[in-house]
Amino acid sequence: MNQQIPISDVMRSASADLDIIRTPEKVSIAISGIWTGPTVHEVDGPMRKLEQEGIVAPVLLDLSNLVQLDTAGAWIIHRLKCVLEKRGQKVELVSDDSRHQELLKAVDIDISRVPEQQKDSLGVRLFAPIGKAVYGFRTDFIMASHVIGASIRGAQMKPGKSGGIRLNSIIHQMEIMGLQAVPIISLMSFLIGIIIAQQGALQLKVFGAEIFVVDLVGILHLREIGVLLTAIMVAGRTGSAITAELGSMKMREEIDALTVIGLNPVGVLIFPRIVALILVLPMLTFVSDIFGILGAIIVSWLYVDIPPELFITNLRLAVDLTTVFSGLIKAPFMALIIGVVASVEGMKVSGSAESLGKHTTASVVKSIFVVIVVDGLFAIFYGIIDY
Repeated sequence: MNQQIPISDVMRSASADLDIIRTPEKVSIAISGIWTGPTVHEVDGPMRKLEQEGIVAPVLLDLSNLVQLDTAGAWIIHRLKCVLEKRGQKVELVSDDSRHQELLKAVDIDISRVPEQQKDSLGVRLFAPIGKAVYGFRTDFIMASHVIGASIRGAQMKPGKSGGIRLNSIIHQMEIMGLQAVPIISLMSFLIGIIIAQQGALQLKVFGAEIFVVDLVGILHLREIGVLLTAIMVAGRTGSAITAELGSMKMREEIDALTVIGLNPVGVLIFPRIVALILVLPMLTFVSDIFGILGAIIVSWLYVDIPPELFITNLRLAVDLTTVFSGLIKAPFMALIIGVVASVEGMKVSGSAESLGKHTTASVVKSIFVVIVVDGLFAIFYGIIDY
């Protein structure tokens, strides 16, 4: 016949217990019951109080009546022992069970020997972020070079090689990056053209030179604003998407799977995206120019009574092909920068969602920053060669 054990006895036996006996000669701490993960919370508070007390007598840790012990319980016991020894107290540990002794040895990390973290000096705190940023730039530059080289090598762009360039992937990416971006690029450029024309006309109207708003909008939008704002929009829209896609693939180990089956992940995944981006960004820039000029025509007509025919005539006199191509020439370089930066950040994603968000944000910020820097360098270069 099976003996029925009361539930209260079961609960009592499945708990951790701690008895403290204080005498002038020593303090005895009797540890009994089950000290495991589900039960150690019952004695964690009393053990911490003992750590904070100013005990001066020698301490005896008696584990003779300990029924069961795991790593959580062993760590709490060891923590008390280390804290007391750090104060210079003598601690004696008594245990009849060899398994308990082995577990306590396994968690034997002497807290007293752990060096305290030293506070960095003011100079270190000032210049350490600069050094980390420089070293991070070096790492990004090496990875960017690897991405460019591995894209060409992975696509087998060599004489006599075939089958490396996947036109279907490139066309698919061109549709996503270019065709689907036309509405937002058109709307943005249309509004920017309206704003530039309105503000330019407002200032020129004071001098009676409203007609020169045509020159202002034409030169400024075709040379600088059109390509720059388009690149910024593409960096936020397409660059973040590239980073998120590659980061998600890396988190799910799909990139490792491509390597295992003998494919170059950079050539398969990154090369079509970079090529598509280089092809579509000049097209989007041209669309941006058209809609920016269209917005300026409408505002000039309604705001300063410049008819569309007169606007177009003066625009042909103010700009030439060099003005148009000066903006379009920048587009492929900006596209390459956006694609490489987004790919590098995507390949740096680790196995957490936090890392994915962090690198996606870094991709957009870095792309926009480098695009603006490159645009400034082009402006200086055009000024030097008088283009």
